[in-house]
Amino acid sequence: MAENFLTDSATRAAKIALNGLSLRQQAISRNLANIDTPGYRAQTLEFSETIRRLSEPQTDLALRRTHTSHQTSATVPDSLYTLANRPGGTLRADQNNVDLDVELTDLSATGIQYQAVSQAISQKLLLLKTLAK
Repeated sequence: MAENFLTDSATRAAKIALNGLSLRQQAISRNLANIDTPGYRAQTLEFSETIRRLSEPQTDLALRRTHTSHQTSATVPDSLYTLANRPGGTLRADQNNVDLDVELTDLSATGIQYQAVSQAISQKLLLLKTLAK
């Protein structure tokens, strides 16, 4: 029974969100590291569509099996996340469009979102621990 609580759609969505937020933070860090690199284009990571699909009833995000001997995996594939150039922004003379204010704002927002999701999961696990006693 506890296995159902640990593998439900909310927990899977939280796992996808935490992985995505971690990858988004890495993309923001790359943007900040390349703020003075000529020709560098700021990138962003999007996964809200994946979360939306997962929250719909009877959504299956199983890995695609290209051969019958492949085993299924419980891990979340990176293909659920889309890394793309950040839309908008102003190109500087060196063709770089990284904006320090935008990156720092996104970094703060990503950190807050990560903290909120991880606290929700912690509360759920604490509840399960309390019920198991």
